[in-house]
Amino acid sequence: MSRWGRIGSGVSRLRSRVSGLRGAAEREQERREREAGERGEAEVAAAAPRRAPEAESGVPRQGQPERSRREEPAPAAAAQSGGRAEEPAARPAAEHAVPAAAAGRSGGGRPPSPGSSPGVSGPQRPEPAEAIPWGVRVAAEAGWRVLVVAGVIWVLMQVISAVSLLVISFAAGLLITALLQPFVGWLKRMGLSRGAATALTAFGGFAVMGLIGWFVVWQVIENTDQLVDQVQQGVDKLRDWILDLPFDITEKNLDEWVDNINTWIGDNSDTLTSAGLEGVNYAMEFFTGAGITLFVVLFLLYDGAGVWQWFLRLVPRAAREGVAGAGPRAWITLTGYVRGTVIVALIDAIGIGIGLLVIDVPMAVPLAVIVFVSSFVPLVGAIVSGALAVVVALVTNGVVPALLVLGVVLLVQQIEGHILQPFILGRMVRVHPLAVVLGVAAGSMLAGIPGAIVAVPLIAVTNTVVSYLRAYQEEADHRAGRDVQGGATVAELTPTEPPGSTEPPLTPGATDR
Repeated sequence: MSRWGRIGSGVSRLRSRVSGLRGAAEREQERREREAGERGEAEVAAAAPRRAPEAESGVPRQGQPERSRREEPAPAAAAQSGGRAEEPAARPAAEHAVPAAAAGRSGGGRPPSPGSSPGVSGPQRPEPAEAIPWGVRVAAEAGWRVLVVAGVIWVLMQVISAVSLLVISFAAGLLITALLQPFVGWLKRMGLSRGAATALTAFGGFAVMGLIGWFVVWQVIENTDQLVDQVQQGVDKLRDWILDLPFDITEKNLDEWVDNINTWIGDNSDTLTSAGLEGVNYAMEFFTGAGITLFVVLFLLYDGAGVWQWFLRLVPRAAREGVAGAGPRAWITLTGYVRGTVIVALIDAIGIGIGLLVIDVPMAVPLAVIVFVSSFVPLVGAIVSGALAVVVALVTNGVVPALLVLGVVLLVQQIEGHILQPFILGRMVRVHPLAVVLGVAAGSMLAGIPGAIVAVPLIAVTNTVVSYLRAYQEEADHRAGRDVQGGATVAELTPTEPPGSTEPPLTPGATDR
């Protein structure tokens, strides 16, 4: 038996022992109350027939009337009739003698303590828990369980925030692995070994991403002088356009606004400088995280199936079969999301880039790359990248080109939202738009841009895992003959290997087998 199995059996034995002790205590309390009641009844019954011997002796008590003397022959007559007259007086004592004796035997023969009042039988008080309304008890039990879960989540969030760089790097490694895994399988089919295919794919993928970043920076540097001139011309055009508006705006007002901006920059120079230093720290963290991500990608591409099998060995045996079936389906959802998002982002970047080139907006290629990268942040990324393109067109080319760029951006986003996303991502990512909005907001609040990028795939994977485990449990109940409430079956989910399969072909690196 495994360690977890022994711990579970020990907890079960301890729970049964505690239940037995509680039941024994309740039975002992009931026994004591019953004995006290029986003793009280016996004492009351014993005090009732005390007048019978005084009547039989024939000696009147002080103050007894003479009539009682003339009634003395009544006991003798009763004796002649066979003692039937004594039955009413003797019967109560006989009836109470047996309970009293039984009470003495059950109580160990111990007499009541001197000065103690005889027990009186009556309605018992309910237990304290029974005196509380049922709804209040349910709310209290649910409340402390919710508090425990919230405490565990809070501790988990504190741990994640302490090692956020590692968590973000591992999440980025998973996303990149889901994107590059098909290339490893293709290179293996071409005759390369697993190690060579993994190294070539990983380093080639990072080299391509580095070249794209270098190209963007190079384009910005090369076009800086031209951009400055165009920005100056655009500012002049914007100034003239503002002065021509039907509002009471003069050049003096514009000069005051410019002076206020310059004054604000001078007053906050220290803040801007510290922000620049923080930017250097962020750059160092970025390169550190990139190195960690590279190693994560290498190991997942090379031996992802081994990592998955190691994780399954940590799962308790009772839940291992369900987790073994949920893992491949979660990987299918993750890979489908990443590849679909890459395709959608590439189409967005090409469409907006072509529009910027036709309108003759400077730095069209870097802006297209920014559109591609920002498309990985649902909803927010497309808005930010489109707004940046419109602002660049407005500052450099004027109002009319900016309106044309705005039309291109809106057209591409409409095609993405109504055609590309339903056909490419709709089957793999079945997440409600409200969940997407809330997930992106929560991810950005907790971890910034990386959290916003990881939020939607995390929600999609969680939805897939929960749906499969619920269907798996319902199918297990159905096989066991228990009633189920309905819902999807395991067969209705994404077709993969059955739970507990010895070959997990859908886990990272499993194509290498």
